[in-house]
Amino acid sequence: MSPVRSAADLGRFGEDVAAEWYRTHGYVVLDRNWRPPSGQGRGELDLVCHRDGVVVFCEVKTRSSDRFGTGAAAVGHDKQQRLRRLAGAWLRAEAARHGGFDEVRFDVVDVDRRGHLQVFEQAF
Repeated sequence: MSPVRSAADLGRFGEDVAAEWYRTHGYVVLDRNWRPPSGQGRGELDLVCHRDGVVVFCEVKTRSSDRFGTGAAAVGHDKQQRLRRLAGAWLRAEAARHGGFDEVRFDVVDVDRRGHLQVFEQAF
């Protein structure tokens, strides 16, 4: 594993760890770092995964330490609302390409710099 040199590297590392966790648990990763089309809002969905009719919008929080709290604790009300809006934009823009979904779920994955993760399914 290469050393993490920047905040962007740390974030990418955490997303890689989380994506691998979803894959090993039978999910298909449909999108990574998805942004809505121009003029349809701002923000980014870290991971969009699918398994058994469930589409999962996953926010990945990677921290070099827990000195300022866990990554999962950083997903407050405002961030949840932003993720819900982005999920709606993703469903409008991309769902037809991937087929139908029976359920939508929001997960948060907390990853530390060593690659240990904690997955909070149905986090909100």
